[in-house]
Amino acid sequence: MTRVRSGRPARFVAGAVLTALFASLFAVLPAAPAQAAGYRYWSFWDRDGAKWAYATQGPSTARPDDGAVQGFRFSVSEDSQDSAKPRGPADFGDICASTPAKDGRKRVALVIDFGLPKDAPKGETPPAPRLACAQVGEDATSAEALASVAKPLRYDSNALLCAIDGYPKSGCGDQVSGNGESARKPATGESAQGKKDASDGGPSVGLIAGVAAIAVLGAAAVWQTRRRRG
Repeated sequence: MTRVRSGRPARFVAGAVLTALFASLFAVLPAAPAQAAGYRYWSFWDRDGAKWAYATQGPSTARPDDGAVQGFRFSVSEDSQDSAKPRGPADFGDICASTPAKDGRKRVALVIDFGLPKDAPKGETPPAPRLACAQVGEDATSAEALASVAKPLRYDSNALLCAIDGYPKSGCGDQVSGNGESARKPATGESAQGKKDASDGGPSVGLIAGVAAIAVLGAAAVWQTRRRRG
C-alpha cells in the first residue's frame, strides 16, 4: 500500500481533516433566526402580603375576596418568570379608604399599570398608572371588578385580555421582535402568557446529526494517521 509521505506530524493531518469537516458542515447550516423579545400583553397579579404573585387564574374566572388587592401590568416579556410587576402603592386600606363597606357587596383594590413607553405599540403612549377601588357583588369575578372601574375592556376570541380603559387601541398578545415591532399574533388557543415559539430552545436534529458525523469522521481520520505511522 502506498504511504503518504509528509514532513508534517500525524496530529497536524488529523487537525486539518477536522477543520475541513467543520467548515463543510457550517457552510451548509442556515443562519439562526433572530430571537423574539417576547409578547406584548396585560399580565394579571394577586397581592400576597407585601409581594406580587403571578395569578394562577385568569381575571374572567378568579373571584377575589373582599379586601383583596389585584394588579394588571402591560409590558413586553417572554414568560411569567420575567413579567414586569405592577408599580406603585398596593395597600387595600389606602386604595379603598374613601369607599365605605356595604352589605352584600365586596371591595377589591386594583392597581392598573399601563407600562413603559418602550413597551407601547407603535404610535401609542401609555396612560399614567391608576389605583381604583371596585365595589361589586359578592360573587363577582376580577374581570367584573375591573370593568366597573376601567371600561372599555377588550378581549379576543380566546378570552385573553387585550385592552384596559381602551389601551392599547389594537393588538392582543402580539409577539414582538427584537426591534420592538409586532411580529405575529399567537396561534388560536395559544396564550401570550408564558408561551415561546416551539422552534426555540434546542439544536435541530440536523445539527445534532452533523456534529455526530464530525465526531465519527474525525476519529476515523486520527485512527488512519496513526495506522500509517505504524
